[in-house]
Amino acid sequence: MNEFELIRRLTHDLPRHPRVVVGVGDDCAVLDLGLPDRWVLFKTDAVVEGVHFDAGALPEQIGHKALARCLSDVAAMGGEASSALITLGLPTAFDVARIEGVYRGLNALAARHGVAIVGGETTTNPDRLLLSVCLLGSVEKTRCVTRSGAQPGDALFVSGVLGGSLRGRHLCFEPRLAEARWLTGHFAVHAMIDLSDGLAGDLRHLLESSRVGAELLAAAIPISREAKRAARERPDAKSALSAALTDGEDFELLFSVSSRDAVPLLDAWRERFPDLGLACIGKILAERGVRLRDERGVRPLEAHGYIHFA
Repeated sequence: MNEFELIRRLTHDLPRHPRVVVGVGDDCAVLDLGLPDRWVLFKTDAVVEGVHFDAGALPEQIGHKALARCLSDVAAMGGEASSALITLGLPTAFDVARIEGVYRGLNALAARHGVAIVGGETTTNPDRLLLSVCLLGSVEKTRCVTRSGAQPGDALFVSGVLGGSLRGRHLCFEPRLAEARWLTGHFAVHAMIDLSDGLAGDLRHLLESSRVGAELLAAAIPISREAKRAARERPDAKSALSAALTDGEDFELLFSVSSRDAVPLLDAWRERFPDLGLACIGKILAERGVRLRDERGVRPLEAHGYIHFA
């Protein structure tokens, strides 16, 4: 049983509450707590040594990544983050200086995005370091974006470049909060998700929620230098395109807008974010499934993203 099969099994009969606007199945829970024009965003995520980082990772990078993962999910809803609780699980023989470094990285990112660290929990975790973040944020009701609004004919966009997490990019990414806020303030975004499990996997989550399909243009997918270098230097490495589709932990924004907004969006994005690329990588289809168009024609996409327990 893989991660998503387990989630479906555990969540099919969860208790419900009338204040829950969006529950299981999106980047954040969305709650209506009575604010006149805003909804509350609620998110938790964890990083585990040996899974999300190895023992040689810089402590500051570990703390940065732990908070950045949650911030990326808030970005995918078009929101802003406000406060966080931190659960710290430590082996008995922990290195105090290392843990202080973890918090330096966490605090630095929190300060840049105006996030208050308001408490948490410390506990023993016998084998390895574990860091769990619970994050609160908010979003205007008129700007909240979910995974479920993609429409046939939409243009499909991705920010930045993809692939290369296996060469360390996953430890130093920047959550796209400012970009998402600008995007939802200037364009009607139909659906959005952040890329944590890889384009091939997270696109399927968006399509499943929206009950549509998609066609990707292979030549348009932006591939990182790290992924291209790995493909050149290691005979046993996956292709650069395969890395961009499946490596995961890119934490870029994947979203759809009406095709009539595609050119104006690209022009405005280049002017507003000249140092961050934006690529139109395909289109939304009415027919379910994911197709890949390349020099050989159009065929079903067989690649999948990262899946725990698979």
